[in-house]
Amino acid sequence: MKRTFALALLAASLIAASPAKLSKNAARKPVVAKPASSELAAANRWLKQLTPRERIAQLFMIPFYGHPMNTNTKEYRKFVHLVSQEHVGGLILVNVTNGRLIAKADPLQVASFLNRMQKLAKVPLVVGGDFERGAAMRLDPTPLFPHAMAFTAGRDPNAARIEGEITARETRAVGMHWIFFPVADVNNNPDNPVINIRSFGENPQDVAAFSTAFIEGAHSVKGSPVLTTAKHFPGHGDTATDSHINMAAISGDRARLDQVELVPFRAAIKAGVDSIMTAHLSVPGLEAPDVPATLSPKILTGLLREELDFKGLIITDALEMGGIAKGFSNSEACIRALEAGADVLLMPPDPEAAINALVAAVKSGRITQKRVDDSVRRILLAKAHLGLDKKRVVDVDEVNTVVNAPESIAAAQLIADHSVTLLKNEGNFFPLRQPRDTAFVILGEGRAGVEGMAFTQEVRKRFPGANIIALDGASSEADLQLALTRALAAKQTVVAAFASVASYRGNLSLGGGFPQFLNNLLAGKKPVALLSLGNPYLWRSFPEASAYLTTYSVVPTSEISAVKALWGEIPTSGKLPVSIPGLAKYGDGIVLPAAASSKQ
Repeated sequence: MKRTFALALLAASLIAASPAKLSKNAARKPVVAKPASSELAAANRWLKQLTPRERIAQLFMIPFYGHPMNTNTKEYRKFVHLVSQEHVGGLILVNVTNGRLIAKADPLQVASFLNRMQKLAKVPLVVGGDFERGAAMRLDPTPLFPHAMAFTAGRDPNAARIEGEITARETRAVGMHWIFFPVADVNNNPDNPVINIRSFGENPQDVAAFSTAFIEGAHSVKGSPVLTTAKHFPGHGDTATDSHINMAAISGDRARLDQVELVPFRAAIKAGVDSIMTAHLSVPGLEAPDVPATLSPKILTGLLREELDFKGLIITDALEMGGIAKGFSNSEACIRALEAGADVLLMPPDPEAAINALVAAVKSGRITQKRVDDSVRRILLAKAHLGLDKKRVVDVDEVNTVVNAPESIAAAQLIADHSVTLLKNEGNFFPLRQPRDTAFVILGEGRAGVEGMAFTQEVRKRFPGANIIALDGASSEADLQLALTRALAAKQTVVAAFASVASYRGNLSLGGGFPQFLNNLLAGKKPVALLSLGNPYLWRSFPEASAYLTTYSVVPTSEISAVKALWGEIPTSGKLPVSIPGLAKYGDGIVLPAAASSKQ
């Protein structure tokens, strides 16, 4: 396979763009793709093959985890039943089940499993995933792109185009077709616990420009189309509630929604986004406060379909989430989502029960067969557009020629490098001049046990004898006290704090005893540089830090970028895509050139 695509993109991109240019990039003529006659023929042929019950089953996407399964296990037999007997329409790759973090899936294992499922399916399956940081969000090894906010800090939408193209190539290589990205939410609430760095920022025009660029990049791959998704409609940025736990709410009247939340969705529709994912939140400006957007005909049909003239697929967010599941039964949520205008019902807690409920709703006359068929046609047309009528399986032997290409890895690192944003630098802490007199403290979240590994390796490459103190979520009070003593014995301290978004977490503050540890360290009156790996708003809790730098992401590429910036090996050129109340304005960022030397 030729690899010139990444080289050409890298050569032409990552040139700093001004906010004014970003705003203009969002305005463009609508992209309306009409189905080809062959696609219409394939969709009609499939529709005629399906019974009324099987048509209902096509509306559902169920989760799979990408880990090895023996074909004799109950778990495997369940998939066989849902695919070959119930005829569900699609699968979604996830990494979490029953609250337990599963290791990222192996690309070859995923490709092999999906090939088996596709051979069992009466109609080809459409397979998706939340590839918000590229395929690496679910597959390992793949290029480790940073979170969305890091792209905007770099100020170049071409970076998002690169990510879109690489993500499309890699997902198609392993037999997946549907990218649940970009996040089109405008994160203008610093306390948002679940969107935050997943958003391109607080400026609606930025979010529109970078969302559009990602869509264009994903659509640029010839011969291997993918579906893109703008989420979470009508906007999940101005909330302080995790909809995985409870139903969130966004305030503001319709005028405010038009000026902020809806701007990126309108741009995504103009750019030809293939699907839009709903949000499990209350929108009093549009609907009664007890009706989540996912179940609202006013929002999905009235606003999205009729007013915004969206022709693509409407997919719900996961129906197992607390924002829906705490207020509505499995069956009722699915029925009401379909009544509201949704086409695809994502991850209901009990898919067979939900299928039975929809069958009963059609028989009772609550839902018409035409309503079901309208959505099924859209789904089947999407499958035909993906070319699944011609080829539904992938060549497993070809996976490693596409996935994790060196050029893609280099692109991800370069994008992370461009995102690094320095917001405070008292005493010219950056670049680091005295590594031998510095304590390096890592505050890991402890969710996967890998935070800080890349940071540690990079520091030791530059100074093998570095005083590195690693703490995580399992650290005891005694561990914290010992770490504090060691840190205070040094002349200065660099703290790499990991604070990322996570479903069902509910907040983005540092956990356990870390806040008190940091406050005690800052009270020691010695210089402390705080490096936020993730949440840029972390500075609000520790404004006394001598220096503050943020990478907007916890991925290893961002850890490497942070160390590069600390040693002055790359310039700090990132600009804040958000404002930090009382401390920094949108667009702030101290620009330092590369030091070209890191003498110890």
